[in-house]
Amino acid sequence: MSRSIAVLVAGVAAVVMVLSKFIVPMESAETTVAEWFNAAAAIAFVLGGASLLKMNLLTISARGPGWGYAAVTLVAFLATLGVGLFKVGVPPSAAFPDHRMGGTPDAEGGALWWIYEYLMSPITGTLFAMLAFYVASAAFRAFRAKNAAAIFLLVTAFVVLLGRTYAGVFVTSWIPDDVPWVSWLRLENLSAVIMSVFTTAGTRAMIIGIAIGVAATGIKIMIGLDRSYLGAGAGGGNG
Repeated sequence: MSRSIAVLVAGVAAVVMVLSKFIVPMESAETTVAEWFNAAAAIAFVLGGASLLKMNLLTISARGPGWGYAAVTLVAFLATLGVGLFKVGVPPSAAFPDHRMGGTPDAEGGALWWIYEYLMSPITGTLFAMLAFYVASAAFRAFRAKNAAAIFLLVTAFVVLLGRTYAGVFVTSWIPDDVPWVSWLRLENLSAVIMSVFTTAGTRAMIIGIAIGVAATGIKIMIGLDRSYLGAGAGGGNG
């Protein structure tokens, strides 16, 4: 019964959000539904934090695989939560200079700002730097010329990469740049054509496909065929 109510609420909210874009009097209803969503999201954050605590505490108590990482996660979560809730080190706001808790938690100079600036940002940069090596490894495996498609991909990538360096400009510098029918053969121009024409076309095709998929999934949710958001065991069509 509770699942049916959840499906009904999700379907009605989705229909209201869609119709509000086409029916002017329903614009206020969209705002109301959005406020409901914010309230539900706040509850979900609390439940997510409780679930994080529970899972990591269970892992630590059972000394399961990776329990050390669970301990670090737990300590970091509790420390960040406490710093944010109690506004540690936050300077008073200009509007309320006499109230210590009047400033915003992420104000410059506060402990939460320090955590984000000097812990979160470096960690994020490190992860992206490591990701570059994984991308390079994947590209090396993908660029092995095993078939015509791989050869075409390899040649295109080589042209784009070389066209964005001084070496590529130097190699084709003998091609006149003031003659339109041959100037596109210069590597820097050919690289620009590939990025602005072929890559843009492929990107737009992917975006259109994603949009169609999102629309189809939204319709399935509105009519109750897709109930995956209810969790495990909530397959489509079950009451």
